Amino acid sequence: MKWNHVAKSVVLALAVLVATSAFAGTNKGSLHLSAAAQVNGQAVPAGDYQLRWEGTGSNVEVSVMQGKKVVTKSPAKVVELKDAFNRDATVMDKSAGTPAVTEVRFAGKKYALAIGGAEKAAMGESTK
Repeated sequence: MKWNHVAKSVVLALAVLVATSAFAGTNKGSLHLSAAAQVNGQAVPAGDYQLRWEGTGSNVEVSVMQGKKVVTKSPAKVVELKDAFNRDATVMDKSAGTPAVTEVRFAGKKYALAIGGAEKAAMGESTK
């Protein structure tokens, strides 16, 4: 009886671990900036970055990372798109001098990240 209880506990723990790992893997993407830009008001130099986000529902916090270093963080909104994009893309607002990242779209995904909170998310929803 004791062995049966231990086996069930191990199986349950492994199932939770696998589910958590699978979910965590979906919350990342990449960002390529060919020129310096701003992310939520923070200057980010040109380069390749990893995006990681956490949160519940459509409201998340995204971290822009270079290697293991967090360059900046920003509130963001996960926006569902009508169709998946065939490549990664970054939407920029160039109206205020220094370009600002407003949305990041991911190859093969039917969602994008609207960077900067609710006011930016409204712009992203218009792309549906």
